[in-house]
Amino acid sequence: MRKLVIYYSLEGNTKLLSQTIAQNLDADILEIKPKYEVKRKGFMKYLWCGKSVFMKEKPELERIEINIDEYDLLIIGTPVWAGTFTPALRTFFDKYNIKNKKIFLFCTHNGGPGKTLENMKSELDMNNIVDTKDFVNVSKNVEINKNIAEKWVEEVISKINV
Repeated sequence: MRKLVIYYSLEGNTKLLSQTIAQNLDADILEIKPKYEVKRKGFMKYLWCGKSVFMKEKPELERIEINIDEYDLLIIGTPVWAGTFTPALRTFFDKYNIKNKKIFLFCTHNGGPGKTLENMKSELDMNNIVDTKDFVNVSKNVEINKNIAEKWVEEVISKINV
């Protein structure tokens, strides 16, 4: 079974856990990157991110070299922006018509997941959403969250009987 971890990360929290998951699951990894990225620091970041979510923007993405159809299992991760997934993933879901995959979803946040996982599920309704996970305060509790991610991978493996 071919496995792929797909993620978007602005500040590195989702990237850290995506790398941990991919390594422990022996999966390939794909970082979703907008052609024009928001600045990572300062108050304007929050305004820009919130506006992008509420306006349902779909930023142009850098070219993706991986053929998603070649994978059976997808693990998709995002930070929470204004209670949902990021505009970069909105573009990705719109561009790639993902169907008939086993999918695990996760999000990273410092407050709450909001409707992130539910909204991702609705975008991927032609698939088997096997499990979801949210990770809290990754940057403040790096080792704890990496351990949680590693245990989640063990659960992932048992649920798909690899």
